[in-house]
Amino acid sequence: MAVSSVSAASAVSSLNKPQPSRDDYSSSGLSLRSSSSLQLPVQLRRLRFANRGISLHSRSRISPLVAAKKQTYSTFDDLLEKSDIPVFVEFYATWCGPCQFMNPILSEVSIILKDTVQVVKIDTEKYPSIANKYRIEALPTFILFKDGEPYDRFVS
Repeated sequence: MAVSSVSAASAVSSLNKPQPSRDDYSSSGLSLRSSSSLQLPVQLRRLRFANRGISLHSRSRISPLVAAKKQTYSTFDDLLEKSDIPVFVEFYATWCGPCQFMNPILSEVSIILKDTVQVVKIDTEKYPSIANKYRIEALPTFILFKDGEPYDRFVS
């Protein structure tokens, strides 16, 4: 018993010591690893909040499959006129980093608001005439159309 309490006390005292900074390691030629070798007991790996278990393990990055509703319109104006709900349009380019960052977010928005807003993406390099018509000067640009007309605009 005395041995275990001594080892516990020494473990606690080692936790209270100031930890070396990143500069201390870099000046001594040692490298830092981003992963920790500290392993928590299984009981501590799960936290409970209001009867919901929240795991400390990373969540899967796989999104659920969603059946895309593919529709064909002769023109973009035709799409805007025939839509009964507001149309949220992202003007993007394939080389645009922030545009690529928005892909999973827009996918999630289109799933959550599927009955409220129609989400459309327009590649400005494939359709420069549409980009010119709506004066797209920076990417990504988001325009919300209501009743076929631009209602609100956000330039990122």
